[in-house]
Amino acid sequence: MAIIDSDIEKIRKELETSFKPLFFFDDDPDGLSSFLLFYRFAKEGKGVVVKATPELTTMFSNKVVEYEPDKVFILDKPDVNQDFIDEIHIKAVWIDHHEPKLRQNISYFNPRIENDKDNRPTSYWCYQVVKQDLWIAMVGIVGDWYLPEFAKEFSEKYPDLLPPEIKRPEEALYKSELGRLVRIFSFILKGKTNDAMACIKILTRITSPYEILRQETPAGKFIYKKYLSVGKEYEALYASAHKLGKKSNPFLVYNYADNKMSFTGDLSNELLFNFPEKIIIVCREKNGEMKCSLRSAGVKLEPLVKKALEGVEGYGGGHEMACGACVKNDNWPKFLEQLRQAYDEAVKKK
Repeated sequence: MAIIDSDIEKIRKELETSFKPLFFFDDDPDGLSSFLLFYRFAKEGKGVVVKATPELTTMFSNKVVEYEPDKVFILDKPDVNQDFIDEIHIKAVWIDHHEPKLRQNISYFNPRIENDKDNRPTSYWCYQVVKQDLWIAMVGIVGDWYLPEFAKEFSEKYPDLLPPEIKRPEEALYKSELGRLVRIFSFILKGKTNDAMACIKILTRITSPYEILRQETPAGKFIYKKYLSVGKEYEALYASAHKLGKKSNPFLVYNYADNKMSFTGDLSNELLFNFPEKIIIVCREKNGEMKCSLRSAGVKLEPLVKKALEGVEGYGGGHEMACGACVKNDNWPKFLEQLRQAYDEAVKKK
């Protein structure tokens, strides 16, 4: 169902009446913030970050068996396998904002069901449910390139984090201290799942953004240290990718080999900010596959990706201007060629 006021109340009631919730969430700032908002509101439960796959599959059913929750909440995952839902035999609530999926025996909330253009982030809706921890909500929402109507309230409370003159999400991301918080949330999710969950556990106890940004507490210092460590690796990759942006080609395609951390989303977002006229494709080669993040400021990517995947061993999708794709190495040249053809056709129709 689409998300309206009565649905917000339903979700809140599900959260309030759960005594042992289990939260599955996506491995980006939107997913992490959504979990933090719900967990800190419920003051109960356990979180499981779902890394490296857009779909929640039966591979994660054992987490339900081990924890024995009374309810499962699925946050910001683009897809949930029907077999997973059928296996767990527990009340499940799924909140998302990607392309709608029809599944049985699950309470599904997605604004795009009623209005496909309404892709407000999952953390936006989670904040509507809990109405607390505004700073955490803003990290997730801005991290998904959206500036909500309550940004003004946030600027009044934290003018040093988001100056009131900033009116666009991309400016908030790359020209404010709030943007640095977004990057911190993103970077602590990198690497091994156990390491990421250790950082997330610490985040559940932090009460102010300044604990992290100013390193006011041992918890804040721990998070900031992880951010700096990961940042060194990111900056090296970004410097290499940035050089490609100076070429005249409308496509900026940057590939890098697996280095145990995925920066495709982070790199593609920052490259788009600096080269808004280009189609950004950042790919990480791992286990015989090209795992990609695609971004555009002027061309709808979602239909182009669908066309590029025809006759190709792979999958992909997402939002109009921001998509992900995973393609077998042998099929990569074909995928890229078909993407260019689809782009040329789209430009001709304008």
